[in-house]
Amino acid sequence: MGLKFYNTLSRLKQEFVPIEPGVVRMYNCGPTVYSYAHIGNFRAFIFADLLRRYFKYKGFKVVQVMNITDVGHMTTDADEGEDKMAKAARIEKKDPWQIARQYEESFFEDLDALGIERVEQYPRATEHIPEMIELVEMLIKNGHAYEVNGNVYFEIETFPPYGRLSNNPLHRLQAGARVELNPEKRNPLDFALWKNNPKHIMKWKSPWSEGYPGWHLECSAMSRKYLGDTFDIHTGGEDGVFPHHESEIAQSEGATGKKFVNYWLHVRFLLVEGKKMAKSEGNFFTVRDMLEKGYDGLALRYALMSTHYRQPLNFTFDGLEASKSAIERLNTFKRLMSEVTEGGGDPEVDKILTDTQAGFEKEMDDDMNIAGALAVIFDMVRDVNRLNPSMEQAKKAVALIDKFDSVLGVLPEAESEMPQEILDLANERMQARKNKDFARADEIRDKVAQMGYTIEDTPQGPRVVKK
Repeated sequence: MGLKFYNTLSRLKQEFVPIEPGVVRMYNCGPTVYSYAHIGNFRAFIFADLLRRYFKYKGFKVVQVMNITDVGHMTTDADEGEDKMAKAARIEKKDPWQIARQYEESFFEDLDALGIERVEQYPRATEHIPEMIELVEMLIKNGHAYEVNGNVYFEIETFPPYGRLSNNPLHRLQAGARVELNPEKRNPLDFALWKNNPKHIMKWKSPWSEGYPGWHLECSAMSRKYLGDTFDIHTGGEDGVFPHHESEIAQSEGATGKKFVNYWLHVRFLLVEGKKMAKSEGNFFTVRDMLEKGYDGLALRYALMSTHYRQPLNFTFDGLEASKSAIERLNTFKRLMSEVTEGGGDPEVDKILTDTQAGFEKEMDDDMNIAGALAVIFDMVRDVNRLNPSMEQAKKAVALIDKFDSVLGVLPEAESEMPQEILDLANERMQARKNKDFARADEIRDKVAQMGYTIEDTPQGPRVVKK
């Protein structure tokens, strides 16, 4: 069985066939840098990273783009309301470009804390205005857009497929549309490509007015520049399906006459302790909130990653602790396997390792079934621990865990060599125990703990572990 994804556009699970053999090109909706991104946002970002890592595991070359929205995103996610960047600048009494760079930097710090690999391109909307103007000109020329008073709108009725991604046919959307307060629009559903607002702080010269781009337009222009007219995969949160992604399709296909994206993958919402995340509920958390509470970034990654992306995720603090324990279990297994010496050996171990790799790939090939893939890995850990592997088999087990982690990204990097001072204290404690000087042994153990290490007593002797 090949790699299959559930395609939001077709509402079917389809085998993945890249446009160019061995290469996958994908676009992931990135942050609007007006504030710190919250853990719900990062569920989608971590999924995009998991997808990237698994493609690389499968031998694909990945060309991935994630946009940085630093202008044009309205607070209502529509054409009305205040620009999120302008609002943040007003509240914080800063220049909007300062706001953008401040929160963009914070976003990258959060990516690093969660072990998210950097993609090939992070284009900023403000640096791609010429590409957006070009796209609008193409749409006007093709009869899909019109200009009124310096504003340019996409004319919905010129693009009959509008609504197919969200499964909202155009006639149904029109019937359900509220009374439009903007008399400039030919249809209430027409959306802005270019906005003329003299009061807006961030604006650029264009053939129509000195203004700024519509939010939807940005992604179409930047994906086209870096990935071409048609590319393989577009991901994002389910809240982006309508109107954002629906409008991206209309703009891109209206301008080029070509199919925009072959596979659309959408991540479901995140709940916190069973409730929708909201500041009013007191359950709204950013990544830095979690880190400041003392939680580990990789445990947070595991918690946000381990439920299938097409299922709602109920984030709980008990679940976060369970994620930490799961990572510790994998680390312990690796350490135990690395300590296996000559002797032992069981043909069953080889079969378990072979079956585990096949099982992991079967689950991940099936629409990125991460929960099933993790279950396969932990079955292997349990089964191999019950057997007596040889040193060679143990090395293979460690290598397999590392191979899986090239996808999961949850295991910390190997620690550097243990400081000599710690080793000397561990040896001194062992001697104190032999001399039955338990008071001294306990004193040394506490001192080592204060230095960030734990001494574990095992049948093979003491083992020092960094906390």
